[in-house]
This record gives sequence, structure tokens and C-alpha cells, in this order.
Amino acid sequence: MQGKGMLLEGLYGLGVGLALGLTGGGGVLAVPTLVLGLGLSLGEAVPVSLIAVGLAALLGCLDGLRQGLVRYKAALLMAGCGALCAPLGLWLAGRLPVALLMVLFCLALLFIAARMARQALAGAGGEAAPGVLGRNCMLNPDTGRFRWNPRCFFSLSAIGGLSGLFSGLFGVGGGFLIVPGIRQFSNLAMHAIVVTSLAVIALISASTVAGVLLSGRELVPGAWTFVAAAVVGMLGSRLLAPHLPARYLQLGFAVLAGLSALMLLGKTLMA
Repeated sequence: MQGKGMLLEGLYGLGVGLALGLTGGGGVLAVPTLVLGLGLSLGEAVPVSLIAVGLAALLGCLDGLRQGLVRYKAALLMAGCGALCAPLGLWLAGRLPVALLMVLFCLALLFIAARMARQALAGAGGEAAPGVLGRNCMLNPDTGRFRWNPRCFFSLSAIGGLSGLFSGLFGVGGGFLIVPGIRQFSNLAMHAIVVTSLAVIALISASTVAGVLLSGRELVPGAWTFVAAAVVGMLGSRLLAPHLPARYLQLGFAVLAGLSALMLLGKTLMA
């Protein structure tokens, strides 16, 4: 981040924090922002992204717990599976070519962005995805809690495991998988999905950050400016979120994620 200035680092961090708090998956924008906007390599961007996204997600999770929106049992299950799979992601990240990792990341991000945009445009912003109701994770209308069954357990475990794998590979926290995953397999409202996703991200990021730092990676100069700004952005987003329609939050995230993926893919292929 040398030569870019604290203002630029702060503005980018603020944007990532806002996107993360509003959508639950906005942390996926941290790596493209650090690489495209601040000129970091993927190896330099990963630890900064993990710390910024993890701390910001923790604040958002605490706010969600205060409001009673976090499904903490589901979050703990997903985070546990994610923590088990994150070391595999770190191991693969150290052995696969950087260019291949970047292309895989961009393709995954484009797929998720297209899927979320389609759901939002179909008018499903705050509802469960059609065709899955009654088969996976349904809320009990009397208690407001999930009705646990083998399919629900397996679905949430798979979502958590994949998010942990991607967190280790790309330093993205996994929210871009958690949010559409819960939307696909449950009838949980979008705002509750966002804060539950933040809880999982905070827990997975903590374990992944430890692995990254223990592997000997160091933070680049100016990293903490980006991290602090992301935390401020999260605080602002939690004030805005209740006043914004879930459908527009989902569509906005899909557009940002898609544009970031295309820009990052173009830079990778040109290099």
C-alpha cells in the first residue's frame, strides 16, 4: 500500500465494510479492492482481507445478536465445518499457481453474482428460494427457530465447509457462498441471513487468520488503515440496513461482485 496514501486506503476499507454489513457477502470485494485499487499481490491481500473482514463481521454479528436475528446454532455448525476445511484451502493456496487461483476466484464470483441477481430480479429478495421449501431448513413459525433434520444439517454443513475452503484459498471470509446458500435452502428472511452470515465469517476468519500469520506472512504498511475503515463502514451499514429493501441489497451486491470479478479477471488474463 506504499504511496497510495491513507485516504485511499480508508475509502476502500470503508466501502468494503459497508458492502459487508449490508449484504453479508460484501467481504468478497476486499481482495479485488486490495489488488485492483491498492496494487497488492494476492499473497499480500489475503491476510489484510481476512483481518478486515473478520473484525468488521464480528461487530455486525454482535449487533445481530443484540437484535435477536442471528441463528447461532446454524452459525456455529457452519463455522465449525468451515474451520475444518480452511486449512485445506491454505494448503492448496500455497501450492497452486497464483494466476490459476485468481481465475478460479473470478469464475466462482461471477457464478454467485449471476445467481443472486437472478433471484433478486425474480422478486425473491426477502423470501426463500422456490422449489426447496419443506425439504431442507425451515423455520418453525411458533419458535422462529430452524426445524433440524438430516437434510438441514447436511446443507448447512456443506455451506460452512465450502466457505471455509474458499476463505483459506482466497481470504474472502466465505460470505458470498453463505448468503446465497442459506437463501437457497431455508425460508430465513434476508436481514437475518446477513447477520447469521456475519457470525460465520467472524468465526471462520479468526481461525484462518491464525493459520495465515503462523505461516509467516506479514501485513503490508497501511494495512491497519484499511482494517479500521472497514470496521467504521460496518458500523454505518448496520444503521442503514433496516431501512433498505432486501431485494435491492441483494441486487446491489450482485452487480458489485460481478463488476469486480470481470475487472480482476481481465487484469489476470492480461498479465
